[in-house]
Amino acid sequence: MRQFIAIAANAFMELVRQPVFLLLMTASALFEIFLATPYYFAFGDEPKLIKNSVLAVMLLAGLLGAVLSASASLAREIRSGTALAVLSKPVGRAQFVGAKYVGLLLALTLLTYVNLVAALVASRMAFDVYSSTDLPAIGIFAGSVALAYALAGFSNFFLRRPFVSDAVFALLVTVTLAAFLVFAFTKQMQSLGEMARVDWRLIPASILILFALWILAALALACSTRLDMIPTLAICSAFFLLGLMSDYLFGRRAEPVWRYDLSAEVDSTRWSVAQKELLKSIVEKYDQDRSGKLEPSEQQSISAEDRARLARAGMGGSWWASVLYTVTPNWQLFWVADVLETGKTGFQWSYVGKAAIYAVCYVGAALAVAIMLFEERELS
Repeated sequence: MRQFIAIAANAFMELVRQPVFLLLMTASALFEIFLATPYYFAFGDEPKLIKNSVLAVMLLAGLLGAVLSASASLAREIRSGTALAVLSKPVGRAQFVGAKYVGLLLALTLLTYVNLVAALVASRMAFDVYSSTDLPAIGIFAGSVALAYALAGFSNFFLRRPFVSDAVFALLVTVTLAAFLVFAFTKQMQSLGEMARVDWRLIPASILILFALWILAALALACSTRLDMIPTLAICSAFFLLGLMSDYLFGRRAEPVWRYDLSAEVDSTRWSVAQKELLKSIVEKYDQDRSGKLEPSEQQSISAEDRARLARAGMGGSWWASVLYTVTPNWQLFWVADVLETGKTGFQWSYVGKAAIYAVCYVGAALAVAIMLFEERELS
């Protein structure tokens, strides 16, 4: 366990010392603040637009951070021979990969935290067309970033400490203090005379995005056992795009047709003429009120025999779609921006717990593949 912790801590420090990591953290946080400064003329939907935008920036910054960090943490060490030197000690390959992933996970958590603080400040700065940009909040946040860089420069010049890692940790502290000052001592008035408030629901929404980034990190680490940064980025981007469309591409084909509205499925283009005739007969059989549409209670009353008929007709769900739907990560499970609409309150933390279970299971599967690929990798 001591070796595992040492490798994980070393991997984490190597990642936060990368200049690209500091650049990505600073640029994403400042861009989230910038998103709350222009006039959108969105007819009162400015807060919703800003929240959706900052969550998207958080997710894309995490995607780049996961791929770049995984490549720097594993692929470059394999190519330079550092991994072989470590594995010549009494360290197993599974232990090495697991420790590298923990270091990567910690770095992504740090990146997401800074982006979360910026997102909370941006939600506090949101205004409509009848108000104005919150200049004091912009000045405080920009000053905190400048202060972090100044402190890192001071420690580098006088104490000979590494600039990048000190800037990352200083940024962690200064943006937190800046957020506290913005929340406590600035006022942003909207047109209705109501004080803008921090949308704390961004915290569970950001936690869900962090779970998605953990999955991306595991996939990137698995790719990094055999590939360099550019192929890893391409594969992870493909998984990302497929996961966004997995409900449409695989989800509907994986589920049996009787779980959907049969009345609407009659007009679907994915069924043949014979299949549509069978659907029409089922609808007519269970349409008790002769409305031409099956109510939820009527659809639930479909017998097992009729469901078997639909399955024999090829409408019981495709096995290949079920396999692809299971293998492809469903990012929609971690995107809850619609819950953050103006006027809606409350957040189901139980859903966050279920998403965490899904993320842990998927990460475990991805790390198992990564360990299998790394076990067979020739390092000499």
